[in-house]
Formats: sequence, C-alpha cells, structure tokens
Amino acid sequence: MRYVNIVLALLMVLFALVQLNDPDAALWFFIYLVPGILAAIAAFRLNLLATSGGTTVLAVLALASFAGVVYYWPKTPGFWHQEVWWETETAREGMGIMIVAVVMIVVFYTVWSARRRKIVPDQA
Repeated sequence: MRYVNIVLALLMVLFALVQLNDPDAALWFFIYLVPGILAAIAAFRLNLLATSGGTTVLAVLALASFAGVVYYWPKTPGFWHQEVWWETETAREGMGIMIVAVVMIVVFYTVWSARRRKIVPDQA
C-alpha cells in the first residue's frame, strides 16, 4: 500500500498545482492538497494516522469528502464523457471530488488495515 499511497500523493499534489490558474484556486488547491498530504503520511509516517486521534481526524475528513461528492455531484447529463467534462467546469469539479473521496478511502483503508493487523501500535 505504500506505493499506492505515494502515487496518490503525487497525483493529488499535481492536481492541486494545476488548480493555481483556476478562478477558485485556493479552494480547490486545498481540496486536492489535503488528501495528498494524508496519502504521503500514510506512505511514510503511518503511525501518525494510526493513533486514535489521527484515525478520528482521518474519518472526519473522509466524511467531509463524501459530503463534497454529494454537494458537487455533476448535474450535467453524461458528465463522464470527455466532451462534457472538457467544457463544463461543474462536471470537472464533481469528478475531482470523486477522485478525492477515492483517495480518502484508500488512505483510510491503509490505516484501518495496519491497525487491524497491528502493524502500528495504537497510541490512544
């Protein structure tokens, strides 16, 4: 899972940097950067997220990403088609938040799996 988290961290940071020319750059920069940082922590410092407090923060942020999916769900028919999302900002934002939610699921699974297998100690 370390390599998966490294790849996801790099992708999220890249997505965050691409947002810098967007009208609402600050919002989307952080929406992409936070899961990128969490994926990097899961890859290199898993013990920080595997504590009870770290897992709680991670769960809250994962739930926030799911709320974002509901809020930003594209209303454009066929939003997954390239010709639609290439032209429609709301379709791109909706798909972006879906990617964020998937990254959060992977990070949460990484932490949950490590705690379940007792790879990292629980530091309550």
